[in-house]
Amino acid sequence: MYRFEITQKDAGQRLDKFLGRMLPEAGSGFLHKMLRKKNITLNEKKADGAERLTAGDSVMIFFSEETLLKFMGRQTLPGNSAEEQTDGTSSVGTMLFGVDRAAVRQEYLAAYAKLQKIAVLYENAHVLLADKPAGVLSQKAEQKDLSLNEWLIGYLLSSGALKEEELTYFKPSVCNRLDRNTSGIVLCAKSLQGARMLGDILRDRTLHKYYRTYVKGTVAGGSYIEGYLRKDETRNRVYIEPVDACAVSAAPESLRHSYIKTGYQPIRTEGDKTLLEVELITGKSHQIRAHLAGIGHPILGDYKYGDKEWNDAYRSRFQVRAQLLHAYRVVFPQLEEPFADLSGREVVAELPEIFARVAGAGNGHWSVLKSEPPCD
Repeated sequence: MYRFEITQKDAGQRLDKFLGRMLPEAGSGFLHKMLRKKNITLNEKKADGAERLTAGDSVMIFFSEETLLKFMGRQTLPGNSAEEQTDGTSSVGTMLFGVDRAAVRQEYLAAYAKLQKIAVLYENAHVLLADKPAGVLSQKAEQKDLSLNEWLIGYLLSSGALKEEELTYFKPSVCNRLDRNTSGIVLCAKSLQGARMLGDILRDRTLHKYYRTYVKGTVAGGSYIEGYLRKDETRNRVYIEPVDACAVSAAPESLRHSYIKTGYQPIRTEGDKTLLEVELITGKSHQIRAHLAGIGHPILGDYKYGDKEWNDAYRSRFQVRAQLLHAYRVVFPQLEEPFADLSGREVVAELPEIFARVAGAGNGHWSVLKSEPPCD
């Protein structure tokens, strides 16, 4: 007999979905049959699978260890075995799908120890907002990489907010990705409920995301830029085709999927450059970088889409080695419990030191621009 204790991170999902994630080789029909026969119970009672799990619930599975591991998709658990409980049941929370728990934990703790410059801007039971420095990956590109995703789990393990056995059912993860050399706010889910909420507000665009960046030239007023984005995967580069905003709704589905929109507002000019606040309305790869370059105002330090000669001058004088693009602030929509504490909340990640280093550099002096917002 095996017992799984439901934590806050697993709460909110249906029992059958939980079982399907935990036992991917079993099949939904078989799992429902086991529920009907009470070979799987919820809080020691018969269940039909539609129940919503809450923290503290107990899922009991009356399988042999061999059968359980088979449905988990593993034949053996190297270095791990079920830990017997005093009541004769066993908890497989200590089993991590056949992976050496000590090695897995060490990877996460190593990422946490190494990536010490990552700061926590806000945290509750379900979400965490991290300030990612430039040069750090949001997620692994290769197996050997240490990314913000591993840092997150290492941080939660170190603080006691996450137990190793909980990784069997749900892994905290980043919910939006920044380019390696883009700094600033990354949204992270600590629980399944948090992941769903963040996914919802990113998808319906009710979370407002603002960036700060330096661009070439003088930008006199705020506006919006629209277009269709096309990506060349082999070159990891995007191309933007202009669009008539009135024709978006009538465009083919394939084009509507690639539609992008970016808002921008100048903060001040500094000689040969302007500090902008950019609102990312849609969220596509390299969107801000390509959009601003497309209107003649490439981002400082961006060698893929920008002005090489201009970038080289700042690289030589100020060691600007990558695009100065920073995810500066987010503003949450109105939310209900258990996320009411986030309703209308603004979270800000202060600008990195490199922004202050280049401030005022270039030909001429600062000029604070007083222009109207783009448009509502």
